[in-house]
Amino acid sequence: MDISASELARELGLEHRGKDVLITGVSTLECARSGQLSFLGSAKYLAKAKESKASCLLVDASAAEVFPCALVSSNVYLDWARIVARFEPPRGDFQGVSDLACIHPEAKLGKDVTVYPFAYVGARTEVGDRVKIFPHCYVAEDCRIGADSTIYPAAVLMARTELGARVVIQPGAVVGRDGFGFAHTPAGHQRIPQIGDVRLEDDVEIGANAAVDRASLATTVVAAGTKIDNLVQIAHNVQVGRHCLFAAQVGIAGSTKIGDFVIMGGKVGVADNIAIGNQVMLGAMTGVTNSLPDGFIGAGSPQLEKGRFQRTVAVLRKLPELSKRVRELEKTVERLVQDNAAGDEKNG
Repeated sequence: MDISASELARELGLEHRGKDVLITGVSTLECARSGQLSFLGSAKYLAKAKESKASCLLVDASAAEVFPCALVSSNVYLDWARIVARFEPPRGDFQGVSDLACIHPEAKLGKDVTVYPFAYVGARTEVGDRVKIFPHCYVAEDCRIGADSTIYPAAVLMARTELGARVVIQPGAVVGRDGFGFAHTPAGHQRIPQIGDVRLEDDVEIGANAAVDRASLATTVVAAGTKIDNLVQIAHNVQVGRHCLFAAQVGIAGSTKIGDFVIMGGKVGVADNIAIGNQVMLGAMTGVTNSLPDGFIGAGSPQLEKGRFQRTVAVLRKLPELSKRVRELEKTVERLVQDNAAGDEKNG
């Protein structure tokens, strides 16, 4: 895994400046040791970077001459992600299909598949090449798992769940559970069977303990490249677009359609049967009650456009003072009314 700075630059198409050093790993500016690579993402951290013990820095061209060894990038954050991925240690050291795994005779496994002990793969399920299924995973019948996907411990894929290539399902996530559908009756809530399915397209990631529900009749879809954080709920029939980002505890109610490149902060809640446009950005804890157009940026509950939300918050911060002034004005008006009434009686 160790590599010289010049070799790493050639490998990633970067420019190397200064002396050549052996890079043994990556770390933060504060924690880096000799032999490690760190990065300078903003000029405001320049002083901290100069004090760092890192042997090499990933920087943009403006800071390249400051450090004895530098890798020059036009997009530091993107190239930092590429570098960290190169140094990322493998997760799990088991290979092959364990004798302690339960593989249904009708399941089909591709080449170089890894199935850890105590995992289950159901009937007629097709597992693509180089897929990894960790311990205590449950993969039900009639599922499809694309090549190079990873299912981490205790994750669940219910029947007829389809994963594209390079999908990652983090520990404890559940994909394809029944949607939350009930009919109200005098005797109580009657469950409505949920007989649809779920499709996660290429390069989707589902966070730990998140849930993506199967559709009631058709297909719940999470499109290619979307990344979903821990504890997120995607309800039945939802259609999520490409390359979206949902932070922890986002909840999307049933049959809502979400466009491409949508970003939602933590605890955003979205009502059912509405449409969210492309490139929408919603701040943490936003409550979305109606459809939003392309490019909408907002926050608050119910949601407000960004500028209006900021003005509203500014007013809210002044509410105690405003309330005090209103009470004082009310008392002043009351005295004036009493004085006028007394004057009318005297003049009458």
